[in-house]
Amino acid sequence: MIKVSETAKKKVIELMKDDGFNSATDFIRVGVKSGGCSGLSYDLKFDKEQKDEDKVFEDNGVKIIVDKKSFLYLIGTTLEYSGGLNGAGFVFNNPNANRTCGCGESFSL
Repeated sequence: MIKVSETAKKKVIELMKDDGFNSATDFIRVGVKSGGCSGLSYDLKFDKEQKDEDKVFEDNGVKIIVDKKSFLYLIGTTLEYSGGLNGAGFVFNNPNANRTCGCGESFSL
């Protein structure tokens, strides 16, 4: 399962609305792909469709879709939002990551 912090929830709802998505019916698609300075990077986008192989979760009122392959890397992750001095953006607190890059956008196991 992937958890969503309160600050991430507020930002997700705001951004979904701005992009023409409905947070009550549409999803955040979270995935992992090869790349980044640590080997794997996170992928985050909005989606209206669920595929057969997707795992679906809901936490804090946010619907999340994860493909089966990415799910193995993301179990127990919390999606947070940071608006700090180092830049604003979503942050993945992933307990499975052994190493992360300085920007927090990539990781390795």
